[in-house]
Amino acid sequence: MLPALAWAVSLGLLPWWLGLPLLFALAAAVLLLQHRLAGEHATMIRRGLRWGLAGVLFASLRALGGDAFAWGAASLGALAGYTLLAGLEAWLDRSRRDGSWRRDPAAAPSAEWPELAMAPIGPAAEIIELQPPAWQSADEGLTDPSAHRVEYRDGAFLFSDGSGIGGVGPQAAFSPAGRWFAARMPSGRGVALWDREGHHRHRLRGWQLCGWYREQPWLSRREGDMPLALPDVLGRDDED
Repeated sequence: MLPALAWAVSLGLLPWWLGLPLLFALAAAVLLLQHRLAGEHATMIRRGLRWGLAGVLFASLRALGGDAFAWGAASLGALAGYTLLAGLEAWLDRSRRDGSWRRDPAAAPSAEWPELAMAPIGPAAEIIELQPPAWQSADEGLTDPSAHRVEYRDGAFLFSDGSGIGGVGPQAAFSPAGRWFAARMPSGRGVALWDREGHHRHRLRGWQLCGWYREQPWLSRREGDMPLALPDVLGRDDED
């Protein structure tokens, strides 16, 4: 504080027309040389501007005689001067991130601009290729990838382990690894899905099975529509 006070008192004792050019010179130096100044030097100059402005205002107050007009002029000068000083400091601080005057060059990205320009933006795209369902007819017998014997009686598929699914037509399909069992509902009303590992059954009216992707069913309303994964389908229509 002592050097700052001494600087303010010195400018207050000098004529204002000497102190004001000194402040302009300091402002120009910190503005034009901001990338070359060390952090402590830049901070010292900015502190000198704040305290030096107070000294120049006091010098102008003395020069105008110290009457009411002088106080009014000094007040307007303080308002304008410190507003400009705040704008200057905001401009100088525009690139500061962590409180330091300059960024550490070692912290700059090492990649060159061509690498940055060609870097992918966002998550990588995934191409989904569905494996069409291999529909089997109960009249010809079903081949279960899990090696269970399958029978079709009275609108129901019955498996040798005692499990089954009813209310479906005679056409059915298994997922490639056998986790899912799909059967068409009578009269083309929809499709019934059975997660044999998770023990979940879904009856989706108005949907048809388009294919399998990563052992999961994908469905659509009608031929030519965009297929949707089962989590996107659930809740859109009635489900049993």
